[in-house]
Amino acid sequence: MIEQGKIVYRGKGNIYLDVTHRCSCRCVFCLRDFTDGVYGETLSLPQEPEVEDVVQGIEREFRDGPAGEVVFCGFGEPTMRLDVVLGVTEWLRLRRLSSRLDTNGHGQLLNPDIDVAAALATAGLDAVSVSLNAADPETYDLLCRPTFAKTHRAVIRFAEQCIERDIDTTLTAVEYPGVDLAGCAAIAAKIGARFRARALARPLQAHGDAEDASDAGGTVAAGDAVVAGGGVGTEGGEG
Repeated sequence: MIEQGKIVYRGKGNIYLDVTHRCSCRCVFCLRDFTDGVYGETLSLPQEPEVEDVVQGIEREFRDGPAGEVVFCGFGEPTMRLDVVLGVTEWLRLRRLSSRLDTNGHGQLLNPDIDVAAALATAGLDAVSVSLNAADPETYDLLCRPTFAKTHRAVIRFAEQCIERDIDTTLTAVEYPGVDLAGCAAIAAKIGARFRARALARPLQAHGDAEDASDAGGTVAAGDAVVAGGGVGTEGGEG
Protein backbone atom coordinates (compact mmCIF):
# COMPACT_ATOMS: atom_id res chain seq x y z
CA MET A 1 0.00 0.00 0.00
CA ILE A 2 1.16 3.54 -0.76
CA GLU A 3 0.41 6.79 1.00
CA GLN A 4 -2.84 7.79 -0.65
CA GLY A 5 -4.18 11.13 -1.72
CA LYS A 6 -7.76 11.52 -2.89
CA ILE A 7 -7.70 9.05 -5.78
CA VAL A 8 -11.42 8.19 -5.79
CA TYR A 9 -14.15 10.81 -5.63
CA ARG A 10 -17.82 11.25 -6.51
CA GLY A 11 -19.68 13.65 -8.76
CA LYS A 12 -23.02 13.70 -10.59
CA GLY A 13 -23.84 10.18 -9.47
CA ASN A 14 -20.57 8.71 -10.77
CA ILE A 15 -17.30 7.61 -9.18
CA TYR A 16 -14.15 9.22 -10.61
CA LEU A 17 -10.59 7.92 -10.48
CA ASP A 18 -7.52 10.18 -10.33
CA VAL A 19 -4.63 7.86 -11.22
CA THR A 20 -1.96 10.37 -12.29
CA HIS A 21 -1.24 14.08 -12.44
CA ARG A 22 1.09 13.72 -15.41
CA CYS A 23 -0.20 14.79 -18.80
CA SER A 24 0.97 15.03 -22.40
CA CYS A 25 -0.89 18.33 -22.89
CA ARG A 26 -0.68 21.77 -21.28
CA CYS A 27 -4.12 23.02 -22.24
CA VAL A 28 -4.71 26.75 -21.86
CA PHE A 29 -8.03 26.03 -20.13
CA CYS A 30 -6.85 23.24 -17.80
CA LEU A 31 -8.60 23.25 -14.43
CA ARG A 32 -5.54 22.45 -12.42
CA ASP A 33 -4.04 25.81 -13.35
CA PHE A 34 -6.52 27.54 -11.06
CA THR A 35 -7.86 24.96 -8.59
CA ASP A 36 -6.66 21.96 -6.62
CA GLY A 37 -9.96 20.12 -6.64
CA VAL A 38 -13.25 19.24 -8.30
CA TYR A 39 -16.74 18.40 -7.04
CA GLY A 40 -15.72 19.79 -3.66
CA GLU A 41 -12.83 17.32 -3.32
CA THR A 42 -9.17 18.30 -3.15
CA LEU A 43 -7.12 16.01 -5.39
CA SER A 44 -3.58 15.17 -4.32
CA LEU A 45 -1.31 12.26 -5.17
CA PRO A 46 1.71 11.88 -2.87
CA GLN A 47 2.42 8.85 -5.06
CA GLU A 48 0.64 7.45 -8.08
CA PRO A 49 -1.69 4.62 -7.05
CA GLU A 50 -1.44 1.00 -8.17
CA VAL A 51 -4.39 -1.18 -9.17
CA GLU A 52 -4.84 -2.43 -5.60
CA ASP A 53 -5.01 1.11 -4.22
CA VAL A 54 -7.62 2.18 -6.78
CA VAL A 55 -9.74 -0.95 -6.29
CA GLN A 56 -9.77 -0.49 -2.53
CA GLY A 57 -10.85 3.11 -2.99
CA ILE A 58 -13.68 2.06 -5.30
CA GLU A 59 -14.86 -0.55 -2.81
CA ARG A 60 -14.96 2.07 -0.06
CA GLU A 61 -17.00 4.43 -2.23
CA PHE A 62 -19.55 1.76 -3.11
CA ARG A 63 -20.19 1.22 0.59
CA ASP A 64 -21.79 4.67 0.50
CA GLY A 65 -24.16 3.70 -2.30
CA PRO A 66 -24.32 2.83 -6.01
CA ALA A 67 -22.86 4.84 -8.87
CA GLY A 68 -23.90 5.21 -12.49
CA GLU A 69 -20.41 4.50 -13.81
CA VAL A 70 -16.77 4.53 -12.80
CA VAL A 71 -14.75 7.09 -14.75
CA PHE A 72 -11.00 7.46 -15.21
CA CYS A 73 -10.78 11.23 -14.95
CA GLY A 74 -8.57 13.31 -12.70
CA PHE A 75 -5.78 15.87 -12.87
CA GLY A 76 -3.75 14.00 -15.50
CA GLU A 77 -3.99 11.81 -18.59
CA PRO A 78 -5.06 8.30 -17.46
CA THR A 79 -3.37 6.44 -20.32
CA MET A 80 -0.01 7.51 -18.91
CA ARG A 81 -0.89 4.76 -16.40
CA LEU A 82 -2.29 2.35 -18.96
CA ASP A 83 -1.44 -0.69 -16.84
CA VAL A 84 -3.57 0.68 -14.00
CA VAL A 85 -6.42 1.63 -16.34
CA LEU A 86 -6.47 -1.86 -17.83
CA GLY A 87 -6.22 -3.64 -14.49
CA VAL A 88 -8.98 -1.61 -12.86
CA THR A 89 -11.20 -1.85 -15.96
CA GLU A 90 -10.95 -5.63 -15.93
CA TRP A 91 -11.81 -5.65 -12.21
CA LEU A 92 -14.88 -3.51 -12.97
CA ARG A 93 -15.94 -5.75 -15.88
CA LEU A 94 -15.82 -8.87 -13.71
CA ARG A 95 -18.21 -7.13 -11.30
CA ARG A 96 -20.45 -5.85 -14.10
CA LEU A 97 -19.73 -2.22 -13.25
CA SER A 98 -19.84 0.32 -16.07
CA SER A 99 -16.57 2.04 -16.93
CA ARG A 100 -15.57 5.10 -18.92
CA LEU A 101 -12.22 6.61 -19.85
CA ASP A 102 -11.90 10.39 -20.19
CA THR A 103 -8.79 10.97 -22.25
CA ASN A 104 -6.93 13.47 -24.38
CA GLY A 105 -6.65 10.75 -27.03
CA HIS A 106 -2.87 10.40 -26.80
CA GLY A 107 -3.01 6.80 -25.56
CA GLN A 108 -1.47 5.27 -28.66
CA LEU A 109 1.26 7.92 -28.80
CA LEU A 110 2.08 7.31 -25.15
CA ASN A 111 2.08 3.52 -25.52
CA PRO A 112 3.41 2.85 -29.04
CA ASP A 113 4.15 -0.83 -28.42
CA ILE A 114 0.55 -1.65 -27.47
CA ASP A 115 -2.67 -1.65 -29.48
CA VAL A 116 -4.33 0.57 -26.88
CA ALA A 117 -7.90 0.51 -28.19
CA ALA A 118 -7.77 -3.28 -28.48
CA ALA A 119 -6.36 -3.60 -24.97
CA LEU A 120 -9.08 -1.34 -23.56
CA ALA A 121 -11.78 -3.34 -25.35
CA THR A 122 -10.36 -6.63 -24.11
CA ALA A 123 -10.27 -5.32 -20.55
CA GLY A 124 -13.96 -4.45 -20.92
CA LEU A 125 -14.07 -0.67 -21.21
CA ASP A 126 -17.63 0.46 -21.95
CA ALA A 127 -17.14 4.04 -23.09
CA VAL A 128 -14.50 6.59 -23.93
CA SER A 129 -14.71 10.37 -24.03
CA VAL A 130 -11.96 11.90 -26.16
CA SER A 131 -11.02 15.56 -25.91
CA LEU A 132 -10.71 16.82 -29.48
CA ASN A 133 -10.95 20.51 -28.59
CA ALA A 134 -10.29 21.85 -32.08
CA ALA A 135 -11.40 21.26 -35.65
CA ASP A 136 -7.93 21.78 -37.13
CA PRO A 137 -4.33 20.94 -36.14
CA GLU A 138 -3.18 24.54 -35.80
CA THR A 139 -5.86 25.49 -33.29
CA TYR A 140 -5.33 22.23 -31.45
CA ASP A 141 -1.62 22.93 -31.00
CA LEU A 142 -2.29 26.47 -29.79
CA LEU A 143 -4.91 25.42 -27.23
CA CYS A 144 -3.68 22.01 -26.07
CA ARG A 145 0.08 22.46 -26.42
CA PRO A 146 0.79 18.73 -26.80
CA THR A 147 4.09 17.01 -26.19
CA PHE A 148 3.87 15.19 -29.52
CA ALA A 149 3.87 16.43 -33.11
CA LYS A 150 0.91 15.85 -35.45
CA THR A 151 -1.24 15.06 -32.46
CA HIS A 152 -4.61 16.27 -33.77
CA ARG A 153 -4.78 13.53 -36.39
CA ALA A 154 -3.60 10.96 -33.82
CA VAL A 155 -6.46 11.94 -31.49
CA ILE A 156 -9.02 11.40 -34.26
CA ARG A 157 -7.40 8.10 -35.21
CA PHE A 158 -7.52 6.91 -31.60
CA ALA A 159 -11.24 7.67 -31.50
CA GLU A 160 -11.70 5.74 -34.76
CA GLN A 161 -9.87 2.76 -33.29
CA CYS A 162 -12.11 2.80 -30.23
CA ILE A 163 -15.18 2.82 -32.47
CA GLU A 164 -13.75 -0.11 -34.43
CA ARG A 165 -13.49 -2.01 -31.14
CA ASP A 166 -17.14 -1.28 -30.28
CA ILE A 167 -16.33 1.09 -27.44
CA ASP A 168 -19.01 3.77 -27.08
CA THR A 169 -17.08 6.85 -28.23
CA THR A 170 -17.73 10.57 -27.73
CA LEU A 171 -15.61 13.44 -28.99
CA THR A 172 -15.72 16.61 -26.91
CA ALA A 173 -14.56 20.20 -27.23
CA VAL A 174 -14.43 23.05 -24.75
CA GLU A 175 -16.52 26.13 -25.52
CA TYR A 176 -13.41 28.28 -25.73
CA PRO A 177 -13.23 31.49 -27.78
CA GLY A 178 -12.29 30.73 -31.36
CA VAL A 179 -13.00 27.00 -31.21
CA ASP A 180 -15.01 25.76 -34.19
CA LEU A 181 -17.55 23.61 -32.36
CA ALA A 182 -19.49 22.91 -35.54
CA GLY A 183 -16.29 21.70 -37.16
CA CYS A 184 -15.57 19.42 -34.21
CA ALA A 185 -19.10 18.05 -34.38
CA ALA A 186 -18.65 17.39 -38.10
CA ILE A 187 -15.48 15.37 -37.40
CA ALA A 188 -17.36 13.32 -34.82
CA ALA A 189 -20.21 12.66 -37.24
CA LYS A 190 -17.79 11.67 -40.00
CA ILE A 191 -16.14 8.95 -37.92
CA GLY A 192 -19.34 7.76 -36.26
CA ALA A 193 -18.78 9.19 -32.78
CA ARG A 194 -21.05 11.25 -30.60
CA PHE A 195 -20.16 14.87 -29.87
CA ARG A 196 -20.49 17.00 -26.78
CA ALA A 197 -19.48 20.60 -26.16
CA ARG A 198 -18.11 21.21 -22.66
CA ALA A 199 -18.71 24.48 -20.82
CA LEU A 200 -15.57 26.47 -20.10
CA ALA A 201 -14.87 26.34 -16.37
CA ARG A 202 -14.20 29.66 -14.72
CA PRO A 203 -11.96 29.97 -11.66
CA LEU A 204 -14.85 30.79 -9.33
CA GLN A 205 -16.84 27.76 -10.48
CA ALA A 206 -14.08 25.27 -10.41
CA HIS A 207 -13.91 23.94 -6.88
CA GLY A 208 -17.43 22.97 -5.96
CA ASP A 209 -19.52 23.60 -8.97
CA ALA A 210 -17.58 21.59 -11.51
CA GLU A 211 -19.36 20.14 -14.45
CA ASP A 212 -18.88 16.66 -15.63
CA ALA A 213 -15.60 17.12 -17.33
CA SER A 214 -15.37 14.49 -19.82
CA ASP A 215 -17.46 14.14 -19.55
CA ALA A 216 -14.28 14.86 -21.59
CA GLY A 217 -11.27 13.51 -21.92
CA GLY A 218 -8.78 12.42 -19.47
CA THR A 219 -7.04 15.05 -17.75
CA VAL A 220 -8.34 17.72 -15.87
CA ALA A 221 -9.41 19.58 -18.65
CA ALA A 222 -10.87 22.62 -17.37
CA GLY A 223 -13.15 22.42 -20.19
CA ASP A 224 -15.80 20.76 -18.28
CA ALA A 225 -15.46 21.94 -14.94
CA VAL A 226 -14.65 18.56 -13.79
CA VAL A 227 -11.83 16.71 -15.13
CA ALA A 228 -10.88 16.26 -18.56
CA GLY A 229 -8.96 14.13 -20.73
CA GLY A 230 -6.26 16.03 -21.86
CA GLY A 231 -6.40 16.66 -18.59
CA VAL A 232 -9.34 16.11 -15.58
CA GLY A 233 -9.87 15.49 -17.61
CA THR A 234 -11.24 16.12 -17.42
CA GLU A 235 -14.50 13.84 -17.72
CA GLY A 236 -12.87 13.37 -20.33
CA GLY A 237 -11.23 14.73 -19.41
CA GLU A 238 -9.86 16.42 -20.80
CA GLY A 239 -7.25 18.91 -21.00
